[in-house]
Amino acid sequence: MRKGVLEVALVHRPRYDDWSWPKGKLDPGEDWATAAARETLEETGLEVRLGRPLPEARYLMLTKSGVPGEKVVRYWASTVTGGTGVLENEIDAVEWLEVTEANVRLDYAHDREQLRALVRAHGDAALDTWPLVVVRHAKAMARSDWKGDDRERPLETRGRERADALIPLLTAYGITRIVTSPAVRCLDTISPYAVWSGIAPRPKKGLSEEGHEADPDKAGEHVARALKRGEPTVLCSHGPVMGALLDALSPRLDLAGDSAAETLHCFVEARDEGLLKGEAIVCHVAGTGADARIVAVERHLTP
Repeated sequence: MRKGVLEVALVHRPRYDDWSWPKGKLDPGEDWATAAARETLEETGLEVRLGRPLPEARYLMLTKSGVPGEKVVRYWASTVTGGTGVLENEIDAVEWLEVTEANVRLDYAHDREQLRALVRAHGDAALDTWPLVVVRHAKAMARSDWKGDDRERPLETRGRERADALIPLLTAYGITRIVTSPAVRCLDTISPYAVWSGIAPRPKKGLSEEGHEADPDKAGEHVARALKRGEPTVLCSHGPVMGALLDALSPRLDLAGDSAAETLHCFVEARDEGLLKGEAIVCHVAGTGADARIVAVERHLTP
């Protein structure tokens, strides 16, 4: 936004002499959202916090072997949070344009679908969002193999790998507040990001299995506090607590927005089937407190 007017950034590629959105290719094993933030930085020199997802593009193109194949590109609305703006890759110009001019400047019809979605979300007051991320702790040692206090049970190797993979994912969404169960397996899941970002985790007994069993209402209270603050937050907890956390978020689903059907399907699937160990569900929230509404939902589990 500039003086109350919506603007978007387009990039120019001299190799093709075209104007389009920043985009690129996934690195091996990379999450889509992580790639989006990385490629935006590489192509524009700007650090961004990902917002709500936008319509993806699918079109045919020739592969390196000359065989036609489908290309899939996923997009997110994003907010600039830093960076130098210095261009170092295959982009020779970045321009911020008002919507009408951007619509004319874009060279490909499929790129205009994301622009239309941005305009609709802006009109619905659902473009300016902040992320509330719920993470189920990564894979821990089996209870049968652990002889000590269950609260001290640590992650196994795959769990530690997933914890490391959460660093770029949570960075892409600009998480600035960490609230977690005090159990070691939850602290181990979120600690790599905490160390990397310099954000101190806030342990809360109400997010632990034992605390939830003693007082099931505590999970909902932590959700309410996060919604009231309106700060990019991650809540890390356990499988038995996931249902209570998602139930507390359920009434905030915006079922009238542009992506209502996808949002509802993703959320209900996560609530009914449960999150996998190490999985993150990202709720894009417009507003705070009593006015907070979830306008989009994503699920992320890096392979």
